[in-house]
Amino acid sequence: MYPNLYFAFKDLFGINLPFLHFVNSFGFFVALSFIGAAVTLTRELLRKQREGLLKSEEAMVWVGKPASPTELALNFIGGFVVGYKLLGLFLSDSAQTANVQDFILSAEGSLPAGIIVGILSAGMKWWEKNKQKLPQPQEKKVRYWPADRVGDLTIYAFVFGFLGAKIFNSLETWNDFVKDPIGSLFSFSGLTFYGGLICAAAAIWYYAKKHHIGFWYLNDAAAPGLMLAYGVGRIGCQVSGDGDWGILNSAYITSPAGKPVLAQAGDYQRVIAQYKDVYLPQFGALDKVPHLAAKAPSWLPDWFFAYSYPHNVISEGVRIPGCDGQFCSQLPIPVFPTPLYEILVCIGLFFVLWAFRKRFKVPGTLFAFYLILNGIERFLVEKIRVNTKYDIFGFHPTQAELISSGLVIAGLAIYIILTRKAKAAGGTPPAAPVA
Repeated sequence: MYPNLYFAFKDLFGINLPFLHFVNSFGFFVALSFIGAAVTLTRELLRKQREGLLKSEEAMVWVGKPASPTELALNFIGGFVVGYKLLGLFLSDSAQTANVQDFILSAEGSLPAGIIVGILSAGMKWWEKNKQKLPQPQEKKVRYWPADRVGDLTIYAFVFGFLGAKIFNSLETWNDFVKDPIGSLFSFSGLTFYGGLICAAAAIWYYAKKHHIGFWYLNDAAAPGLMLAYGVGRIGCQVSGDGDWGILNSAYITSPAGKPVLAQAGDYQRVIAQYKDVYLPQFGALDKVPHLAAKAPSWLPDWFFAYSYPHNVISEGVRIPGCDGQFCSQLPIPVFPTPLYEILVCIGLFFVLWAFRKRFKVPGTLFAFYLILNGIERFLVEKIRVNTKYDIFGFHPTQAELISSGLVIAGLAIYIILTRKAKAAGGTPPAAPVA
């Protein structure tokens, strides 16, 4: 596993770049997922714009004004935070920055770097505005298309998606949240995709309504990118070993070298009893540890069915013999690498959505199709994932199973309602007028 890019570059390319310690693998792939989603969303919005399906919005802006005190102050604050924290990672004592996440959330940093970068940021804003300054500032009418607002949409999705993912994860891991509510909410690990999806969708709905962007056209444009973002984000889960893996595969045990080896009779019971301190805190009793015995077929490597996540970022499991440093744990009994399965399936589904996106003529039906595919995929993978289960009238679903089932039902309902409305109207809705 590669908790950060330093380990990846050192292992894959033999390059020792210490500053890459500060680039967490999970965060790196999450950033890539947002970039990928933004690119596909922009392309789709531009296509719909060319087809006359979207309308623009006019706004009045001032041109030629010098930088205001508020703008200078905000730029100074933003620059100060970047310098204080980001440059502080490189300039502070190594003991302070050993755990990057703890450092970012602490009060530690470099005050001189923060002040210098803050002044530079404010100075650049002043210089930029001064270049454009006019003797008499003018108010001009500017036309904005939905594609021009992708940056704002991405920021909304990131902020509210992160908050939603943390809140839903806290509900899903309630016992851990109760023990340390502040640490749970402000840590960078532990994110629930559906929580992020729901909260980000609500925020984007509000933004689209405010700026008169066709809601169903926007949803259709976002659908392929959402599937791509989910698949790419799961690469971060797999590469870093963030704990979002499957149940134990009791057909294998982990060798001292971290490789899965076929278990002999009694090996599973022996190993789980030997490392009960690993499993009891999470499951309460050894007989309640979820597991499934499944041997990999001969044409697939064993790690595709049973992976020990060596050097995982959450330090779960037992100490790796001879390993020194922060990330030196591996699972004594390998698990199903469910993030890997979701990477393959969801990136494949992205190409399906991208290939068939033009065949969905009724606005909103492509998004409905995305909800159905996403819900089915997640419901199936939940069968071999570790998650908190609820007790509802004798049934024991997980949070993700409940939400994924709801997404399938919602997708089917949206598809049926929208297609019926389109037929009742005599075909697909007319193109939106251009403002």
